[in-house]
Amino acid sequence: LGLTLASQLVDELYTKGLDQLESVLKIKALNGTSVCGTGIEDTGEPSLLRFMCAELTRGYFLEHNEAKYMERREKVYTCMRVPKELEKLMLFGFFLCLDAFLYVFTLLPLRTLLALLRLLTVPCCGLGSRFLQPAQVCDLLKGLIMVLCCSMMHYIDYAMMYHLIRGQSIIKLYIIYNMLEVADRLFSSFGQDILDALYWTATEPKSRKRAHIGVIPHFIMAVFYVFLHAILIMVQASTLNVAFNSHNKSLLTIMMSNNFVEIKGSVFKKFEKNNLFQMSNSDIKERFTNYALLLIVCLRNMEQFSWNPDHLWVLLPDAFMVVTSEVTVDIVKHAFITKFNDITADVYREYKASLAFELVSSRQQNAYTDYSDSVARRMGFIPLPLAVLLIRVVMSSLKIQGALSSVCLLLFYLGMITLKVLNSIVLLGKSCRYVKEANMEGKLFDRTSTTPKKMPSKTKDAPPSGEPKPWCPSPSITKQPTPRATWPLHPTQSPVRKESSEPSLECPPKPPEGSSDTPPELKHRAPKKDLLEIDRFTICGNRIL
Repeated sequence: LGLTLASQLVDELYTKGLDQLESVLKIKALNGTSVCGTGIEDTGEPSLLRFMCAELTRGYFLEHNEAKYMERREKVYTCMRVPKELEKLMLFGFFLCLDAFLYVFTLLPLRTLLALLRLLTVPCCGLGSRFLQPAQVCDLLKGLIMVLCCSMMHYIDYAMMYHLIRGQSIIKLYIIYNMLEVADRLFSSFGQDILDALYWTATEPKSRKRAHIGVIPHFIMAVFYVFLHAILIMVQASTLNVAFNSHNKSLLTIMMSNNFVEIKGSVFKKFEKNNLFQMSNSDIKERFTNYALLLIVCLRNMEQFSWNPDHLWVLLPDAFMVVTSEVTVDIVKHAFITKFNDITADVYREYKASLAFELVSSRQQNAYTDYSDSVARRMGFIPLPLAVLLIRVVMSSLKIQGALSSVCLLLFYLGMITLKVLNSIVLLGKSCRYVKEANMEGKLFDRTSTTPKKMPSKTKDAPPSGEPKPWCPSPSITKQPTPRATWPLHPTQSPVRKESSEPSLECPPKPPEGSSDTPPELKHRAPKKDLLEIDRFTICGNRIL
């Protein structure tokens, strides 16, 4: 019964198909058409020859779906533009990390010495002056953390760690390397919170009630964090060094192929602009860290071969493979993420403008945080552990003996200071240009003008003099900043806080038509400053004039 019904259904479909084909051929016959242009007139009878000729001569018009094909073409152009825009962002972010990293070796020791000098000379200046400014307290804490961690790192035997890792199997080393990458991200995320807690605890006003465990416990936590993170990076460098020195290079190949697994875990996920911004910052930090690890590996290998220049050419192909795989994975990953999520390549310019805005804001006189700390919060790059490890490796690889070596070391330090200053000047100039191109200078000056000023007299509702100023978040990377009109308070009035769930971004209410009260600042508004005018700064003050 089933076969009978199926055969009847097939016969009906075949009959309907032939009827439709016959009707088409009849229409062509009425118009005097021929079969496949052969000159044979169409008699209207269905046949296999007519069907094949119709399939071979059938046409279609792409312009009927013009919007769809234009969208596909734009996606191709976007994928072609992403590598260029991504590498521009990566280059800008790399020099931001380099500037924060050089700051630890160049300006931080000088600022620490200035803070110590002030700490020793303040008792001679009288009791009315403050001991240390908050920035000097933070510099002093950073210097103490660096000194303690460097002294503790001398008790860690790098050679023993290298041979311990080398004795493991390839599979174990592959698993260890993946675990170290995850642990590095977790340490970076939690470590900056530990350091920020220490800085705020040390500079918090003493008048308010204490709600913390004290400066010394926070300082001990920060020291142990930097020490453990430095050991973690040392294990990473040792694992990479073992991969470089393996005979068949199989471990290095497996470790580099692990980067391509990252494409699978990222490309097929939904990404918004903010999520892509976080991933871009993470990729910048990862690339800079890999370059630093390659530098450490090269230093250790050159030391083992008595600084033979010929051995450097043996290391360069492997280092080139590491860098090439990292760049290729980043380009492919970002190209397909932007394609699948309909994100244009211009979004990387917005990311670059956001990083530039933070750089310019941190250089202002009333900045809320240090520049290196802002880079650490945004990108997750904390320069202290990496700097401690590099100092440990350099001190064990190079022997400073004699006056000539000391002079060379001094010249090298002066060269690093010169590089830091030139890099900072170029970055600041580029950042000012990026901020101006993104029309974000209005938000920058509005942030400067809306800084709360110190009131001449204390009132009941006014906050205490030592209370910190509320932090203003950085502008959104998806929207352009909207300039706001600020209404200054009368000296005898106290600020009133409005309780609302969201901050209002609207302009003040318009006065009634009959009212003649016009705020004087709207009549005599100061001329708008050009952002490029602040491209001058002093090294000692670390601020824009």
